[in-house]
Formats: sequence, C-alpha cells, structure tokens
Amino acid sequence: MEAYYNCLRCKDRRVRILTRDGRQHEGVITDVDRYNVYLRTDNGSVHTSAFWGNSFASNQILTLSLFTLLAIALI
Repeated sequence: MEAYYNCLRCKDRRVRILTRDGRQHEGVITDVDRYNVYLRTDNGSVHTSAFWGNSFASNQILTLSLFTLLAIALI
C-alpha cells in the first residue's frame, strides 16, 4: 500500500522509477490503481509488463505493477 500512496502523491509529475529487477524508467505518472502505475514515457512504445505493444502507437504508456516498484524519485 505504501507504493500506491507514493505514486498517488507523484501523479502528474515527472519521476524516475526503479524496479526490483534493477530497471529504471523515467516519465510522468498518468494514473494509479491498486495494482499498477501508468507512466507516460518518451521512448515511443506502448507496453505492459506482460505484453510489448506496437512501437508505432501514439500513446507512450508503460504499465508497471506496484509490486515491482523499489523506489520513486521526482525529477
């Protein structure tokens, strides 16, 4: 639940997210639900943790499970 509330506080702000597997993601948090955080990135692709979408899509949203989050920093 702590990750959920941290993401809510950072909604609509630019952040850097570090996940438990060591990956870093930068972007703006667009939405948060009880299970996922939705991050608008600048890399030009749409994907979730289970599906890699069309790299030509206009939306650039990365879906991360709240369970995988290790740290969130405002940038």
